[in-house]
Amino acid sequence: MNRLIHKAFLFTALLVTMHTGFAQTQDAETLHETARSLMRQGDFENALLVINKALVLKPDDLDLLKEQAFIQYLQRDFAGSILTGKKITARPDADVQSFQILGLAYKAIADTKESDKMYKAALKKFPNSGVLYSEYGDLLAQNNTPDLAIKQWEKGIETDPNHSSNYYFASKYYAQKGNIIWGLLYGEIFVNIESLSARTIEIKTLLFNGYQKLFNTPAILNNAKLNGNAFEKAVVTNLAKLTSLTYDGVTPETLTAYRTRFILSWFNGNERQFPFRLFEHQRQLLQEGYFDAYNQWLIGASADTQQFQAWTQNHADELKSFQQFQRSVIFKIPATQYYIH
Repeated sequence: MNRLIHKAFLFTALLVTMHTGFAQTQDAETLHETARSLMRQGDFENALLVINKALVLKPDDLDLLKEQAFIQYLQRDFAGSILTGKKITARPDADVQSFQILGLAYKAIADTKESDKMYKAALKKFPNSGVLYSEYGDLLAQNNTPDLAIKQWEKGIETDPNHSSNYYFASKYYAQKGNIIWGLLYGEIFVNIESLSARTIEIKTLLFNGYQKLFNTPAILNNAKLNGNAFEKAVVTNLAKLTSLTYDGVTPETLTAYRTRFILSWFNGNERQFPFRLFEHQRQLLQEGYFDAYNQWLIGASADTQQFQAWTQNHADELKSFQQFQRSVIFKIPATQYYIH
């Protein structure tokens, strides 16, 4: 009888413990969601109060601690954010986002030395993180060392080819350095990965300016023929065959004609040696009948805003069809298509 009573008591105690733990987990999760809602409303002060209450229940929860550090950053409590961030990143379960938040706080106070050290440690732990390479490169660029920054962006493109920011930064770097070919290639890859942002508009303008320089400066192709790697030489050799098509300047129409000939030429001999997703995408657009609309989307507004608006009005069905196609296609770069340069 005593044994039965003892077993019943243990079972009841276990149920109470389980219920208490479950209630605490539920309460912490509810508080976390409340804090996120307050953050979306811009009420950072109350969001932090709620997160702190959740941390009383789950003091070692990584997501709650990251939220705490991020809210502190948003409140401009950079010292507090750094303190929390350092505690998080020292943990064996720290993730990429943990280092990102700490990086934001370091950048906010311009602590380049500690930020540099942190990104190196983060990339040692996450050597294939495109976002860490892009942010570390951005730090180096802000510190007036762009030639070191491009090494990080290129490494990010090589190891994580579908993270857009490395293409964004690299295309701007190459455009500024006069390497028009890679500025164009990386810029167009970027707008296909990230097609609906303010940065997309910026890079479309870069592409228009890049094609203007390419059409107006024959030395660009000659220099790439002499100094480029095998892939670059193959690209510019095909481009050089088409210079007679560029006399009318850069418009969506001339770009469509120019690049149609390029794609036909490229897939007549180079695609096996140098597979390249961007050119495959262009060929698909050409085959599906969307290449004209694509080139309008790419540079139309930069070339002539009024003419582009007129084109969109006169080709509304064509534009709608292209946009539907664009949304249905996932543009992904295979890991094997990086060409060192």
